[in-house]
Amino acid sequence: MASLLPNNPMILLSVVNTQLRDEFDNLDDLCKFFNQDRSDLEEKLAAIDFTYDPEQNRFL
Repeated sequence: MASLLPNNPMILLSVVNTQLRDEFDNLDDLCKFFNQDRSDLEEKLAAIDFTYDPEQNRFL
């Protein structure tokens, strides 16, 4: 099953942060819902210098 998340890192960042803000309490819940490997997601966003901050529940 293909991920429903976009491949473009900047669009991915926007979608993920919006989902974390509006729908999910943490990154693990988001990844489970979208059937996305957490380390792959974090790696994609690290490539554009963003890392997950669990205290703020978003990528900074």
